[in-house]
Amino acid sequence: MTVLIAGAGIGGLTAALSLHAAGIDALVRESAQEIRPLGVGINLLPHAVRELTELGLGDELAAIGVPMNENVYSDTTGRQLFTEPRGLALGYRWPQYAVHRGELQLLLLAAVRERLGPDAVRVGLRLQDFEQDRHGVRARFLNRASGATAEVRAAALVGADGLHSTVRRRLHPQEGPLLWSGIRMWRGVTPAAPFLSGGATALVREGDAQFVAYPIGRGRLNWVTLVRLAAPGPLGESANWNSAGRLTDVLPHVGHWSLGWLDVPGLLTGCAGILEYPMVDREPLATWGEGRVTLLGDAAHPMYPVGANGASQSVVDARVLAHELATTADPLSALRRYEARRREATAAVVLAARAMNRNEQGSARSIARMTDTYRHVTGSDVDALNTRASLNTRLIDSHRRP
Repeated sequence: MTVLIAGAGIGGLTAALSLHAAGIDALVRESAQEIRPLGVGINLLPHAVRELTELGLGDELAAIGVPMNENVYSDTTGRQLFTEPRGLALGYRWPQYAVHRGELQLLLLAAVRERLGPDAVRVGLRLQDFEQDRHGVRARFLNRASGATAEVRAAALVGADGLHSTVRRRLHPQEGPLLWSGIRMWRGVTPAAPFLSGGATALVREGDAQFVAYPIGRGRLNWVTLVRLAAPGPLGESANWNSAGRLTDVLPHVGHWSLGWLDVPGLLTGCAGILEYPMVDREPLATWGEGRVTLLGDAAHPMYPVGANGASQSVVDARVLAHELATTADPLSALRRYEARRREATAAVVLAARAMNRNEQGSARSIARMTDTYRHVTGSDVDALNTRASLNTRLIDSHRRP
């Protein structure tokens, strides 16, 4: 059985590694003509770190990630209002890491090519369409360099092709535009030393503006400025994670803040390249896929970054997908079992992120209580994760037909 994965992001690459570990062949096709370390910082929560560690990547993660131990809520003068433990400090058996998204993607890419072979991931191939029958899936790709098209056959197709997923659009053509929270984000990475404990995330708010910063290693701080500009509604523009932002747009909102232990205006002015993005999500789907086709990661459940959970949920998706394909004899039944396990769980994360966003004007302690609720709703309780059985498994019948 060969599974075709559209998209070589964090979710798609983790899916390839997980399938391979379970004894299932995987092919990855990526639209970008080159996989480069793009983006800014993200957090990998303990439930994702556990899964990547069980894939044998614990040492590699530790080499590129910063273990996070606290969230520090502060006012704009630097007065600390409340501190919340994170990761190992909260009692998890696995840390929470802050990493550069692009560096994590390259780590996963290297592991896929080492374990599955150099041709397991091919780039510059844009998915155009797919068809399926009782024998399998036929996907048609456009070679962006030559203009030629090629067909790939597989037992199943996984759409891990991100926010603007071709697979999702093909499965759900009437869905409509992305939903905007009314918040615009400016993000960047600036050379700067860690602050406070060295594993702290700063969360600072005044009115409709919020500033978040945390270290991502190699003498760099990741920062995000979030500003509410409008009421929530359909997005009337494109949404591209790599759109360039302007310093003159973000400085008026937070450039006058003086924390003392964190130089907010200095982080903005010292940044070589600012990215701008509308904070968006979609309504949770009633169904993800059909037949031999399913979705994974942002293609399945785009969410606000309020709980720092998007990448982590895609990692868990990938592991559950491989587990179900390895332990359920019929691939079609396995895909539906995967969706049943993950659709409800990720819908809860999407809705919990919205709830946290609505309640963001509360006190620091009320926000911290919301994060406790968020952990419970999203299945991230400390004891639940620490005691859950491993998703590591092997194919139950290596001779079964696809």
